[in-house]
Amino acid sequence: MGRINNRILNIIIYVTFFSFTYSFSQLYFLGNLNFVKDLDMIVGSKVNIPASWKGTKEVDKDIPILILAGHADSQGLSGSGTPGEAVHKYGKNPMSPEISDELFWNLKLQSSIVKLGKKRGLDIRSYDPLIRNIDDANDPRTNWSVGKKFAKKGGYVIEIHFDSYGNYGVGAGLIPPFSEVPNTIDESIAKKFGRFPIVFRGGLGAPRRQIRILEIGKLEGYLEKNLRSLKTRQRTIDLLANEIVQAFLSGINKNGLSNPTLDEDDTFLPAIYL
Repeated sequence: MGRINNRILNIIIYVTFFSFTYSFSQLYFLGNLNFVKDLDMIVGSKVNIPASWKGTKEVDKDIPILILAGHADSQGLSGSGTPGEAVHKYGKNPMSPEISDELFWNLKLQSSIVKLGKKRGLDIRSYDPLIRNIDDANDPRTNWSVGKKFAKKGGYVIEIHFDSYGNYGVGAGLIPPFSEVPNTIDESIAKKFGRFPIVFRGGLGAPRRQIRILEIGKLEGYLEKNLRSLKTRQRTIDLLANEIVQAFLSGINKNGLSNPTLDEDDTFLPAIYL
């Protein structure tokens, strides 16, 4: 009987010790490894499709920049954006019941890019149609229509996206404009995130309107977990925004002068461009 009691006691001690050790290690690793300041680790796989273009066209140091959030005008339509791996594959609740998870993150990143860009001295702004379902792609209120008009005036327009997870997506990278020579900002961004061919899928609607598309990365794995976690969400968004803004600065040969060009409330596109 004594041996049996000792064995039971040893088992209890072992299980308790193992449980404590496992819990401690989980807390330790989650606390220390949840957020890593490494763009490649956060973004994950980049596009692996041959692309030969180089961005060589010089841009003006004061070039106006417009940031669009992909799918901001196409919710409830076929182009609403990816729900992400967490929602579509694992049944997690969406970040918002009214919009896709991709748009949720597109809007968050759009805002962060503009705020940081202004602090670094860029002439940068955003546009949000606020109407989430616009059936006609050529409606003057859509991303594409506003972006096309802005580009015609000499501005640099880029639409932010997160790619689909798994085999549905391709990976991170920049899709350059369709009929315009890629410039040095395009090259700077492509070096960080990857490079899609100009005629990707025969030429998408945005690039045909001289609007670049930046696929940040597949909405899955490490990237999505860090966006969804309250502990790492803002740091992840800030890191991505900083990499994009730094690519802008490198592309126009500016060194990040702290000289905001717009007031804090003057974020959205002025009426002159609408």
